[in-house]
Amino acid sequence: MSIPLAMVATQFLDRPGLAKKTVKSYEHTLMPLLKQYGSWPIEICDRQILTDYLNSLSHLAYTTHHRHQATIQALFNYAVEQQHIKSNPIAKLKRRKPDADKGEHSSDEAIRYLSADQIKQMYRTVETDCRTHTIVRLLHRSGARISELLALDLDVVDLKQQKFQVIGKGNKQRWCFYSDDAAQLLNTYLKHYRDHRCPALFTAQQPIAGNVSRLSYRTVHQNWRRVIAGIPALEGVRLHDLRHTFATERVGLMGIEELRALMGHESIMTTLRYQKVTSARAETVAQSALKKLAD
Repeated sequence: MSIPLAMVATQFLDRPGLAKKTVKSYEHTLMPLLKQYGSWPIEICDRQILTDYLNSLSHLAYTTHHRHQATIQALFNYAVEQQHIKSNPIAKLKRRKPDADKGEHSSDEAIRYLSADQIKQMYRTVETDCRTHTIVRLLHRSGARISELLALDLDVVDLKQQKFQVIGKGNKQRWCFYSDDAAQLLNTYLKHYRDHRCPALFTAQQPIAGNVSRLSYRTVHQNWRRVIAGIPALEGVRLHDLRHTFATERVGLMGIEELRALMGHESIMTTLRYQKVTSARAETVAQSALKKLAD
C-alpha cells in the first residue's frame, strides 16, 4: 500500500530523541518540498524528480543547498528503513559546487576585495546605469549579499534611518546600514527608475510582454558584466567582492564581534579571515614603502 510523502515526513519528524531545534530545522527545510510533492505517493518521487527539485533551489547559497539535500536524503533513508521504498532515489547524488559568480567559495579560498583605485574606477564605470550603480553602491556600503538585496521589498527599507533588514544564511535576520551617498543614489533610483507596480525594491520589465517583476540575479549579473567589460582594472571582479571590500575596510575601525554582527557570520572564525587579509595588505604596503625609501 502506497503512503504519501507528507505522511512519511511526519513520521520522520516525530522520531524520538530529536532535539526541538533539529526538528524545526528539518521542518523549515522540507516544507517547500512537501508543498509540491507532499500528496504524492513516496515511490513516485524518483531520482529525476528530486534532482529537478534540488536544481530549482538555485537561489540558495551552496552551503544551504547542501543542507537541503542532506535532509531530503535523510528523509528517504528513513523511508527505506521503514520499508516504504526499496532504495534511496538520491543515494550518492553529487552535491552542488560553489558558484564563483555568486561569490561562493570554499573556506580555504583567498578573500578577494577591491583596492581604493578599483573602487573609484568601478563607480565611474557604473555611473551611466542608475539601477546597477545603486545596487553596486548599496552592496559596497552595506555589506549585504546580492541575494539579500534582491529579495528586499521597498516597504521594508527604512529610508529615513538608512537601513534595511535582511534574512541571511541559516534564516537569520540582521540589520544592514548604508551611507549618505548610497541614500542619495537610492532616492534617485526610486524617483525616476523603479516601477511602482511591483513591491520589490529593484524591479525589471520584460521587454516583450511588458510584465513587471522582481529583478533577477541573472539580469544583474549580465548588466554588471556588460558595464565593466573592457575595463582592465575591473577584470574578473565579482559583485560579491564588494561585500568582502566592505568587511576589509572596517577591520580595525570596529570590534571583531560588531563586524561579525554586521556581516551575519555564524562563526567568528569567518570574520577573523578579514583580519588576516588586512594584516597581509599592511605588510605589502609596508614593504612597498620601504622599497621606495631605499630607492
